[in-house]
Amino acid sequence: MKDSNKIMWDVVYVLAGMMILAFAITAILEPNQLITGGITGISIILGTWMGIDYTIFYYVLSLGTLLATFLLLGKREAKKIVILSVTFPLVLMIFNQINFNLTENDMFLASVYYGVVGGLGAGLILKRGYSSGGSDSIGKIIHKRLYPFISISLIITTIDILIVITSMLVYDIKVALYALITQFVFLKSVEVVLFGLGTQLMKLEIISNSQNEIEEYIMHEIKRGISKYMILGGYTNQERVKIVTICSPRESMLIKQFIAKMDEDAFVDILPVSSVWGKGLGFSGLTDDD
Repeated sequence: MKDSNKIMWDVVYVLAGMMILAFAITAILEPNQLITGGITGISIILGTWMGIDYTIFYYVLSLGTLLATFLLLGKREAKKIVILSVTFPLVLMIFNQINFNLTENDMFLASVYYGVVGGLGAGLILKRGYSSGGSDSIGKIIHKRLYPFISISLIITTIDILIVITSMLVYDIKVALYALITQFVFLKSVEVVLFGLGTQLMKLEIISNSQNEIEEYIMHEIKRGISKYMILGGYTNQERVKIVTICSPRESMLIKQFIAKMDEDAFVDILPVSSVWGKGLGFSGLTDDD
C-alpha cells in the first residue's frame, strides 16, 4: 500500500513539476528572449542562432545526455533521468504550441517570474528524487571522466556560466546580466520548495555542569529527544559530555533561558537546520508523500 501511495505521489509531483516548468519556459523565458543555464539555455541559444524551434534542440540534447549518462555513468544514473529526458521535451513541445506570453516587454519582471515559477516546477521534481538531467548529468560525466579533483557543483556552475557568456554572442550583455538574476531566483525558489521558507528548526549543542537537569528539561518539558557525545576539551584536556538536540526556534529560546538559570557558565552553540527527516515532533518522515 505504501509503495502504491509513493508511486501515486511521485506521478502527481513530477507531472505538476513538468507542466509548471514547461509553462515557465514557454510563457516567460523564451518569449522575452531570456537565457538560463543547462539544456534549456543551450537549446534557446541554438534555436535563435539557427532559426529552428528550440524544443527540437531540447529533445535531441536530452536524449543525447541520457545516452551519454547510460554509457559513461551506468544504468543506475540513467534511470534517475530517463523519465524526464523522454517525457519533459514532449510536454515542452505541447506548451510551446499554446503561444502564451505571461509578461511582455519587461525583462526584469520576466527574469524574476521565471526564477520563481520555474524553480517551483524544478523543486517539485527534485522533491521526489528525480532529475531532469541537463547540466547535472553533464557535470557528473565531466567529473568522473575528466576532472575527478574538481567538485561536481563547481563543474555545473562553470557550465552555466559558459552558457550565459555564450548568450552575449547571440543576444547582448543585457540578456546575460538578466540571466544571472534568473538563475539566482531560480535556485532560491528550488531551495524553498525543498526545505521550506526560512529556518524552521535549530540544532543546539550544549556543554554544562548541569547536564542531568538540562537533559530532564529537554526530554520531559520540551518533549524533544537528545543525543550525548563524549568530547575532549582542547585547553583543559578534560572529558565532557555534549548534549545535542533539534527543536523549533521558540523552544531553543526556552532551553536557553532554562540553562541560564542552571549554569551561567554553560557553553551553547546554535545552528540553523534546513530540514530533518525521521521520527520526531515537527520532523518530516522519510516516507512522507506530502
